Amino acid sequence: MSRDNETSGLNRTLLGKLIVIAVVMFGFAYALNPFYRQICEALGLNVLTQKDGTVEFDKNTQVDKTRNVVIEFDANAQGPYRFRPTVTNMTVHPGELATVTYEVVNTQNRDVAAQAIPSYAPQNAMQHFKKVECFCFKQQALKPNEARQMPVVFFIDPALPRDVKTITLSYTFFEVGGMDKTADKAANKTAAVSEGAKNAIR
Repeated sequence: MSRDNETSGLNRTLLGKLIVIAVVMFGFAYALNPFYRQICEALGLNVLTQKDGTVEFDKNTQVDKTRNVVIEFDANAQGPYRFRPTVTNMTVHPGELATVTYEVVNTQNRDVAAQAIPSYAPQNAMQHFKKVECFCFKQQALKPNEARQMPVVFFIDPALPRDVKTITLSYTFFEVGGMDKTADKAANKTAAVSEGAKNAIR
């Protein structure tokens, strides 16, 4: 009976220690969340929070709400595509994370590979236009008659000169294979001219 009492006492002691450890760990985790948030806010970082089952960005402390910048979106296609932004413009605050979507449709009954090249106006705005995600980072492989929506996630650097109030982001979407064929034709034409010149000399 004494052994049972001793065992029971040890179990109660162990249970008590486990409860204390669990309480301490819970308190540490609870205190860590606001501590982490304060560090991120001090550094001006975006903080991810869980709300209604979705992940959202909290406010960035570096967002300059005293300024508005109008972003205009443009699209040009060189190849068998329909290519356009889903909105023509939006207004953002410098430092604010924003997303625009471009849509492309391959109008051919064949696979195509394409690349988008961005340009900016005014030109000095280019270094202040920061893209976090962009379809222009890599080539796009499109199936026959495929339609695709492609996001651009960006923000404007708060260091943007204050006299710049409008930025135009323009993409030219061209077929990579088509560009190669054009280069081949040019090379063949050059070779033919050179051969003709040699024959004339002879």
